[in-house]
Order: sequence, then structure tokens, then C-alpha cells
Amino acid sequence: MSGIAVMTDSNCGIMPEEGRKLGIHVIPMPVIIDGRTYFEGVDITAEDFYKKQAAGAEITTSQPSPGDVTAMWDKLLKDYDQVIFIPMSSGLSNTCQTAVMLSDDDTYSGKVFVVDNHRISVPQLQSVYDAGALAEEGKTAAEIKEILEKEALDASIYIAVDTLEYLKKGGRITPAAAAIGTVLRLKPVLTIQGGKLDSHAKTRGMKSAFRTMLQAVKDDIYSRFSHLKEQGVLKVGIANTPMDPDALEAFRSEMKKNFPDMELVYSPLTMSIGTHIGTGGLGIGVFRSHI
Repeated sequence: MSGIAVMTDSNCGIMPEEGRKLGIHVIPMPVIIDGRTYFEGVDITAEDFYKKQAAGAEITTSQPSPGDVTAMWDKLLKDYDQVIFIPMSSGLSNTCQTAVMLSDDDTYSGKVFVVDNHRISVPQLQSVYDAGALAEEGKTAAEIKEILEKEALDASIYIAVDTLEYLKKGGRITPAAAAIGTVLRLKPVLTIQGGKLDSHAKTRGMKSAFRTMLQAVKDDIYSRFSHLKEQGVLKVGIANTPMDPDALEAFRSEMKKNFPDMELVYSPLTMSIGTHIGTGGLGIGVFRSHI
């Protein structure tokens, strides 16, 4: 036995097979489609998922079962001394709280450390990479947990939604508001600031939504994250649900143009997120990194 196993869930954008190649242990998030449970990157592809969504399937999300989580811990602890588990933000799912409760059991005490660093998608992915780098530096799992949670709020995400249909289905907006928004071509801009998904702005059209998000990221960089910008430890990110490739490339080019001295990290948004925002969604953000 040796070292620390880094574990996460597929909301970071890495699917289980890719994770195996990277030495990262990924538990797939369940999506429930017309009453049947599928697992991201295991028995359903993104292409099939969005086909079912477009056809009007009833889709909901769920957290991994406690049994699946502990089964992965048991397997990892046969080969590793400790496990550092970085699930999606506790403000967006009960996955983290459930894992913390499970890790308190005598079987896992001092061996499994659950990190709530309030991230999802690209910033969550960065935390996973950071955990691996910190482990290589000789940090213990307890020290890695402390570092990542201390820096939890050093990240900011903005998401533009192309359709209001799935926010309506999820009960986040009323049917009347969705109908009015559709007629007026309103594209809500949502934000994640260390917790739940909140409203940031309403815009008309995706180009306007992108400009609004771009300005919000700039404001964050040169205000509350200015000290991190000076230290050179910030990266920017972009993620999306399926959209026109040319439109996505245009958005990526604008990000590079606006942040020429910062690394741009890209990852597709996962099915769990796509359940709530549908196709054509776009997210951008800024976050602290260690590597």
C-alpha cells in the first residue's frame, strides 16, 4: 500500500474511462430517464442523452448510492493508504454531505477525506488536478482537504441558458415566466459563487449573455481576485452543452483574446448539468489553481 488515491465524480467533466487513463478515480453520476437509471460515461453517451432529452423524455438527477461510494473506497484502500474525495459542491447536491457522513464511520476514519470546495465542472476538475499535485509534493490527505477547502471560494462561474424549458421543468422558474422569456428571447445568466445556482442577469440573445458573463469574470478578476491575479495563480475556463461548433469556437477565441495572459481550460458540461439547462448552454469562469 502506498500514497493517496484521488477520487471525484463525473460532474468535474472526466468520465470513468478517461479517469483511469489519468490515474483519477471517477464515480459516475446517475441520470434517471423515463424511470431507468443510467450512469454518465458508463452506459449512456452524451449524444444519446441529448437525443432522449430532445424527444421529451422525463429526466431527473440523483446522487451516487452510498453503497457505490463506499465500494469504491473499499477497493481503493486495498492499494492506497488514504483517499481524497472531491465531489461536486454541497450547495448543488447532497453527494458531499452523504460522503462526509459515510467517512465518519470507524472503517474510514483517518483514511477517507471528503473535500467540500464548492466547485463543479472546470473549477472542480482543477481541484482534482491540484489534489494530485499536492499529494506528489508530499501533502497528506488531511492537509490537501484543508488547503482545498480554505481556497474553496476562490472560484466564480457564470452560465448562460439557451432555453428556459428545462429550468421550468425543474421548478426553478414558473411556466408563465418561461413563456414570457421565450417570447422576449431572454437568456438568463446564472451564477455559482461557492454555493447554489443563483440568478445574475437577464439578457436578449446568447451573444449578449456571453458579453455579460465576460464582463462579470473581468470584474471578479480585477476586484476580489486581484491578489490572486498578481500572484499568477488564476486560470479561466469555458464549458458547454452541445451547441454549434462555430459558435463555441467564437466564444473560445473571445476568451483567449480577453485573457491573453491566462490559461484557458475547456471541458464539456456533463449530463447532470445538461438535465437542468438543455443544449446550447455555455459556462465561463475563473478559479485559483496550484498547477
